[in-house]
Amino acid sequence: MNTTKEKPATIEAYIAAAAPEALQERMQQLHACIRAAAPGAKEGLKWSMPAYSYHRILVTFAVFKHHIGFYPTPSAVEAFAPQLTKYATAKGSVQFPHSEPLPFALIKKMVQFRVQESLAADIKWKT
Repeated sequence: MNTTKEKPATIEAYIAAAAPEALQERMQQLHACIRAAAPGAKEGLKWSMPAYSYHRILVTFAVFKHHIGFYPTPSAVEAFAPQLTKYATAKGSVQFPHSEPLPFALIKKMVQFRVQESLAADIKWKT
């Protein structure tokens, strides 16, 4: 974990600065999963968290002491509620405990759901 006070400018820098070394591979795997599910998404930091967007934010995530907070918006949490019962959730967030493997197939589906929502909103906005 990077101990400097410099604010990260990229997702990779966030992972290096925010995640203990033991969690960095896990975070890199999550980053790769989201990238694969949302090809061409703009990557950056929003609210000091890794964020992926097209014209609007698709998902964000953050590392915490005991879990990864995944923020796919309330619509995705609601749509995938039956698959999320084993995780702590809130209106727009899911907590993936470090003590369990990340559910990459579920994360990929949630990101793809957000991509489709975003594209549908763009079409609606343009017409």
